[in-house]
Amino acid sequence: MRKCLKEIFLIISMIIVYIYVLVITNYPDSIIIMEGESINLKTILGLNINLLSEGDMIEVSSNNSQKIASKSGTGKIEVSLFNNIFLKDIDVDVVPKTKVIPIGNIAGVKLYTNGVLVVGMSEIQGEDNKKYKPYENTGISEGDTIISINDKEIMDTEDLIKTVNDSKGMKLSVEYVHDNETLECSITPVKTGDLEYKLGLWVRDSAAGVGTVTFYEPSTKSFGALGHGIVDIDTEQLINISSGEFITTKILKITKGENGNPGRIQGTIDDQEKIGTIVKNTKFGIYGTVDNISALDINKNASMDVALRDEIKLGKATIMCTLENGKTEEYEIEIEKIFKNNNYDNKSMKIKVTDQRLIDKTGGIIQGMSGSPIIQNGKFIGAVTHVLVNNSLEGYGVFGDIMIKQLRSTDG
Repeated sequence: MRKCLKEIFLIISMIIVYIYVLVITNYPDSIIIMEGESINLKTILGLNINLLSEGDMIEVSSNNSQKIASKSGTGKIEVSLFNNIFLKDIDVDVVPKTKVIPIGNIAGVKLYTNGVLVVGMSEIQGEDNKKYKPYENTGISEGDTIISINDKEIMDTEDLIKTVNDSKGMKLSVEYVHDNETLECSITPVKTGDLEYKLGLWVRDSAAGVGTVTFYEPSTKSFGALGHGIVDIDTEQLINISSGEFITTKILKITKGENGNPGRIQGTIDDQEKIGTIVKNTKFGIYGTVDNISALDINKNASMDVALRDEIKLGKATIMCTLENGKTEEYEIEIEKIFKNNNYDNKSMKIKVTDQRLIDKTGGIIQGMSGSPIIQNGKFIGAVTHVLVNNSLEGYGVFGDIMIKQLRSTDG
């Protein structure tokens, strides 16, 4: 009986320790919040969260035991156990309240990768008619990025092809990125019947598409768009970019969405103007600087506050989008659910299209409308990100405060 009780006690103790470890490891190393937003970190019994710099850098006010940042600046949060055992510091960056100009214009996107992205692998038939897999046992897999060969930087697919052919079949030292970790391996090219040398890797160095510019931030001359990141069509992974361009787009065709078959906006970027330079491709959208503000054709007097998520309410709102060349309109939607504590993906709000004009034109939310700004009570509250495949009238939007934090973040 005692042995059984000891085993139960041991199991319960292990579960408790596991819960504590899980909570602590889920704390980020840094957080970004906006003025007026609460510093909201989950705690359990014994875990203490203390703001170290409440004076000159960050002022806080108390509201139902929550700490609410009332002044922009930087500071630290100390996480401890029973206020005695130090666990970790969390850097806090409070960004000032921001005004943006909602846009809603369709634009073209061109992205260029850091190195070349591996999107597939295949056997090679050598000049001896045997099948080879040079990449086998190297560690390289789909979704990895090759950044250098024999200490020579690889900029694009032409670079890779030339470097491999110049090797004349000699073993190559390849540097590549896998899950944000830089690794090295050796690989020996195979000579084909066409007298070319190949690695058996399918690679890509660029991507293009169409989306919606969400907002322009006048103080930094920056923009945010899409509300979600651009992923590679083959690997379904976020593309690690070296540079990119936003370009005006001419709408060619709109295919209406149906339940089970999302529609899309088709456009061309041929002979169009450059809007700006893309510097970030994140899971919460793409961001960069506006180089040609006239290409956006915006009303500079139409700026509005970015709403804190506590200000967002269920019920009526509008989205701005462009469905005819040179014509951006507002359409009514309904905010059905708000996931206030969601900071992990871009499904912050569930929305439904209610405006019959938009339903008649598109059938609801369609591809290309991602990034359409959402406005409620005269404030920018977010952007459209997804459509539900089984119901084209419904989809999701990301919080506006998340997009501003991504814009201000120093991370790529």
